[in-house]
Amino acid sequence: MITLREAIKEAEKKGVAIGHFIISTIDKIWAIFNSARSLNVPVIIGVSEKERDFVGVQQAVHIIESIREEFNYPIFINADHTHSFERVKEAIDAGYDSVIFDGVKLPLEENIKITKQCVDYAREVAEKEEKETLVEGELGYIGSSSKVLDAIPEGASIGLDQLTTVEDAVRFVSETNVDLFSPAIGSVHGMMRSGFDPDINIERLSEIQNAQNVHLVLHGGSGLKDDNFTKGTGAGLLIVHISTELRVAWKNALIESLKNNPDEVAPYKLLENSRKAVEEVVTKKLKLFNGIN
Repeated sequence: MITLREAIKEAEKKGVAIGHFIISTIDKIWAIFNSARSLNVPVIIGVSEKERDFVGVQQAVHIIESIREEFNYPIFINADHTHSFERVKEAIDAGYDSVIFDGVKLPLEENIKITKQCVDYAREVAEKEEKETLVEGELGYIGSSSKVLDAIPEGASIGLDQLTTVEDAVRFVSETNVDLFSPAIGSVHGMMRSGFDPDINIERLSEIQNAQNVHLVLHGGSGLKDDNFTKGTGAGLLIVHISTELRVAWKNALIESLKNNPDEVAPYKLLENSRKAVEEVVTKKLKLFNGIN
């Protein structure tokens, strides 16, 4: 079975991106896996701190690893949006394929310092064990909630003068030695209620990609127009995060199931439509990311 690092390198060669989807329930895991398997593409399951607390830090790893082993399939697990070294260490020790230190609200120097600490620990563990955990760093605030929005999150870096600069990106990557890097290029966490989210800045993305040698990740993929993904993968994006669109599809389908089946009490029956709704969203996104018609 290939590793996540190998899957990313294959995506780079093909000029495509790997889909990263956030979960907190087992039905979502199966929806995402079924979709990826039907298209024969690798996929990443994401669990940020609150999802990990809900599902279980080690339990989430065991579930994904069991699916990977049983089906011999490249499905990976990422500890998304982790806000302290202690919790990054927890994820690395639990065997996650990757982990993100989210230090975007910190001063640049502090973000670099803690991100490097995370990278150093991951490399130290990898030398002792066969398991490698990739470390992602982030630079630039794009909001913090995966929900439907009435306005752009306060302080989000979407204006041209607020985006991650090439200079800061090069410094951050050089001084931290991260495996993956997520710059602020115009996307926001969550999705706008009134329509599409702001477009990502392809020019800035290309400039950052050309100035350093690390794999780039897009956060805040929900709510973007389709051409953002096709242009973004062409400019070097290798992983794309989707969360809010899954939550919305899951919730709407559950409401419909409860409305149409007021006497039903079996969760697996009520959640079947939610699983199907999530699978539809994931399939559409994976086709976009992988250039599948």
